[in-house]
Amino acid sequence: MTGRVFLVLLLGIVGSAALTHYLAVTERQRTLERYRDSYVLDRSDEIISTISVVAPDARAAYLKIVSQGGLRLEASDAAIDTAAQPTPFSRQLSARLGKDYVLAPQPGRPAACDAPREINSIFGPVQWRGICGVVHVGLHDGQVLRLTVLPPRSPPPTGQNELFSILPFLFSIVGLAYLVTRMAVRPLQKLAQAAKDLGNDINHPPLALSGASEIRQASAAFNAMQARIRQHIFQRTQMLAAITHDLQTPLTRMRLRLEKVTDSDLQQKLLGDLSATQQMVKEGLDLARSMDSTENMQALDLDSLLDSVCADAADAGQDVTLKGRAAMALMGRPLAIRRCLVNLLDNAVKYGHSASVTVERMVGAARIRIHDAGPGIAPDQLAQVFEPFYRIETSRSRESGGTGLGLTIARNIAEQHGASIALANHANGGLEVTLVLPEYYAGK
Repeated sequence: MTGRVFLVLLLGIVGSAALTHYLAVTERQRTLERYRDSYVLDRSDEIISTISVVAPDARAAYLKIVSQGGLRLEASDAAIDTAAQPTPFSRQLSARLGKDYVLAPQPGRPAACDAPREINSIFGPVQWRGICGVVHVGLHDGQVLRLTVLPPRSPPPTGQNELFSILPFLFSIVGLAYLVTRMAVRPLQKLAQAAKDLGNDINHPPLALSGASEIRQASAAFNAMQARIRQHIFQRTQMLAAITHDLQTPLTRMRLRLEKVTDSDLQQKLLGDLSATQQMVKEGLDLARSMDSTENMQALDLDSLLDSVCADAADAGQDVTLKGRAAMALMGRPLAIRRCLVNLLDNAVKYGHSASVTVERMVGAARIRIHDAGPGIAPDQLAQVFEPFYRIETSRSRESGGTGLGLTIARNIAEQHGASIALANHANGGLEVTLVLPEYYAGK
């Protein structure tokens, strides 16, 4: 957005400046043309009126003297064409000279009239639009003169392109556009960063109320929204934790009372149901904790954490192998990150009987892949398994102990740390879970 605003603002200012400069050059050229036309009329009236009183034998010298620049007067042997269509210039000059003179404009224009004129402008040469042409003038004594009006000479080159003279102006425009862009976009960048921080940490400090009134209002609204979301999550987490915690006591009493049941088959069935219920309550507490972000963030060594988790899994008799090194530090909540990894490993071992863990360093991120040897998951269910209490009946039964909360808890923890989890069926069979920890949390 910064680049777009800067580009639009810069192009708008440069375009306006170019248009203003073009209009100024055009108006300057029109002023010059009007001034030159007035001068040509006055000068033509003067020299023609003067030559009429000059002796015939001295006229040649006089004509040589007055024929300078773009105004030339010379003797002509041509006859006056009284049928020639008058031009605005010939009419104005005839009105000044009076009825003693006969003027006949010549058809066509000299080549110099249409030649582009250099005016030292960045817009290049321009065409002369003032008086330009040939007029035959008949004096009262019968002599015919040829009056030629040509454009004035182009100004001498300055040796410097006009573009270089306006470079300081262009640089000032660039600086102004950048400053205005920063002033306009910086508050939006702060809001965007605050939104990102809110997604990673609901307890992130609120925005400072500073800047223009509109920005302060937006910041205040954002802070109020953050407070409401935090209160909502807290209430939901507390409610879930309270329900699951309060269920522990009656479930414990039920287990004690079931010990007195004399029918062993019924007792075993009831104990199985009770164990499954207690497991659901335990994972309900884990789910509540996964949504709790009150644990302090700490610097963690990812390789050491993976070594510890995989070693604990191997000590528990699970078939877990670890390959690769990330060689990067994270800012995270230690217990939450460990629970996320443990849930992913338990899920792989429980339903795939083994877990092959591979970690590698990417550009600004670490990627952890956990591959099991299980049957995989149907493609249409890869996204649904992250929903709470969702269970795939063909692989997750009550005997396997699954409640459908393990992946939900892992995803909640990953999202709190700015990470992402994706599932995919491996080409060689089995399910592969990919956990990506972005650069934002690396080395912070």
